[in-house]
Amino acid sequence: MTSPASATAGASRDGVVAARHLARWLALAATPTFAIMAVLTAMIGGGSADMLCAAGHGSVLGGMVPMYLLMSAFHSAAWLRLISERRRAVGR
Repeated sequence: MTSPASATAGASRDGVVAARHLARWLALAATPTFAIMAVLTAMIGGGSADMLCAAGHGSVLGGMVPMYLLMSAFHSAAWLRLISERRRAVGR
């Protein structure tokens, strides 16, 4: 018979594994989401929101498109880690 304490520990461990799995998928979703947002903003135009986010007039990094591209680049670590893991698995 399983004691309630060990059953709870197993459920807790399953919850941690599920949370880590979800966090990994969310990290993978961030890069393409921000890249798509950058493309859509560039095509449709930011309008007044672009003016609000501009750091300064004439700044290269001002506006929503560069912000989305930078966010996409900063969140690319999950993709680089996945590619590295896959290459290591193929090399074995």
